[in-house]
Amino acid sequence: MRSVSQLRVQIFADGADKASMLELSRQPYIKGFTTNPTLMRNAGVKDYERFAREVLEHITDRPISFEVFADDEAEMERQAHKIAGWARNLYVKIPVTNTRGEPMDGLIRRLSLDGIQVNATALLALEQVRRISKALRGGAPSYISVFAGRVADTGRDPVPLMRAALDMLAPTTQLVWASPRELLNIIQADEIGCHIITVTSDVLKKIDLIGKDLLEFSLETVRMFHDDAARSGYKLELASEERPVESTRR
Repeated sequence: MRSVSQLRVQIFADGADKASMLELSRQPYIKGFTTNPTLMRNAGVKDYERFAREVLEHITDRPISFEVFADDEAEMERQAHKIAGWARNLYVKIPVTNTRGEPMDGLIRRLSLDGIQVNATALLALEQVRRISKALRGGAPSYISVFAGRVADTGRDPVPLMRAALDMLAPTTQLVWASPRELLNIIQADEIGCHIITVTSDVLKKIDLIGKDLLEFSLETVRMFHDDAARSGYKLELASEERPVESTRR
């Protein structure tokens, strides 16, 4: 099994906690960053632009994605142009549809041909990948984020879908394995040749386990259970019928 340093897939940190993002920016295995309005809200971000600009002041050498939050196509386009002007390493996330299910293919194509680096997001079906890849063809460097973790949540294996998606991409587009659920997804993404995988902090905390010796890991697990039981002070009193009979011999 490959170590983290040997992986071909690029690991992008997915989150919106500024301190955590800046700390992760010092890790050589983190090749980029992504965030979205939900992550920002959960992190307590109040001022979208201020937060983004503060992060971009520190993270200048790797790609980072920020998402529009409008639902109207014209307003999405206005926001995309504004956001794109904040930094050269910035990708603008555009959802595959608005909340009414209206495709954003036309908007994505216009932005890409205007030179804006687009991260088309929230895709789950191959038909969406096919459409968006066509929209991005001939434009600026771009990403297509397929939410493989959400595909898996429906009981479907995302690996065949992601492998098929790779064959549909425009030459300047990279495939992002989004919403992973476990470290295994990093290995799966690497094995099929996926370009990028976004990883949240809870999964990144386990990154050192990749390639770990299983017998060593087993022993650590046994010791953990034993230590926790000892610290808890658990005891089992012997029932009367379990108590040994005292010998009458002298």
